[in-house]
Amino acid sequence: MTMSPKRFSVRLNTRDGAVDMTHGSGGRAMAQLIEALFVKHFDNDLLRQANDQAAFDVSGGRMVMSTDGHVISPLFFPGGDIGSLSVHGTINDVAMSGARPLYLAAGFILEEGLPLADLEKIVISMGQAARAANVPIVTGDTKVVEKGKADGVFITTTGVGMVPEGVNISGDRARPGDVILVNGSMGDHGVAIMSSRENLQFETTIESDSAALHSLVAEMVMAVPGIHCLRDPTRGGLATTLNELAQQSRVGMNLYETRIPIKPAVNAACELLGLDPLYVANEGKLVCICAQENAQRLLDVMQAHPLGRQAAIIGDVVEDPHGFVQMQTSFGGSRVVDWLTGEQLPRIC
Repeated sequence: MTMSPKRFSVRLNTRDGAVDMTHGSGGRAMAQLIEALFVKHFDNDLLRQANDQAAFDVSGGRMVMSTDGHVISPLFFPGGDIGSLSVHGTINDVAMSGARPLYLAAGFILEEGLPLADLEKIVISMGQAARAANVPIVTGDTKVVEKGKADGVFITTTGVGMVPEGVNISGDRARPGDVILVNGSMGDHGVAIMSSRENLQFETTIESDSAALHSLVAEMVMAVPGIHCLRDPTRGGLATTLNELAQQSRVGMNLYETRIPIKPAVNAACELLGLDPLYVANEGKLVCICAQENAQRLLDVMQAHPLGRQAAIIGDVVEDPHGFVQMQTSFGGSRVVDWLTGEQLPRIC
């Protein structure tokens, strides 16, 4: 059953009610749920047509598409929730190609017993995030499973976008001599989730960095259309992302520990929890690789944007048939920054 309900008189108790199996039955209760929550809070011209799909015109050129599942625990955390995260995550995956995100689709797996008040908060948050990004949610789907078969709510989002002419950003385009940049501090999201999950208290509140990065990317692409690689370092953090790019491009990378921005509170939390911040997830950060002659221009553009004020040049791309990522440490030594092994933080996004 998609988000295409018939118009019913809506009676939904979002204050005290909970999701039950009738909300996934395809009947009146499901239509009321969709009308009272999803259509109300995602409202836009395409969704309002109440079809089983969204039809839209696009200009000629290359399109990109990305899909992502969100199973984060807890559902609400400092700096965001599963709703805003699901919007930001898919917008960012589309934007990492240099594309302008156009539309989103959203699928919901709801667990029987989920308080409707919590679901409403999540849907409101998604609607606000989509409107703030100017990327509407135009179609979707809702299913309900028995209690114990899920964990409140799982959300899958799919996004489509258009790549500007002349832009060719891909993970296999890093070249020796290129420069590596990030737009801000590493590890904020993962530490915010873990501190919330474990009920840890720090002197400074650590909030998720969850944010839609497409406006920053648009300015970067406008300034330097020839950017080689963009990637958002989510699960596995900065270290794993750079290993992915090194493998795709068949190059090595040198990092400089003292240049990598990490907030003192995040560093302290990672020490307490036994984590390496380079492997901790981010949701509002990107890695950019570009030719050396464009690096300073890109850094200036990034630092002028609200989501890039802490942007920094953190390393270089080098020739290396083994594809190693290495880091010059703050103590003057060197170490290999390998792939993440195991699972540091499950259910992180």
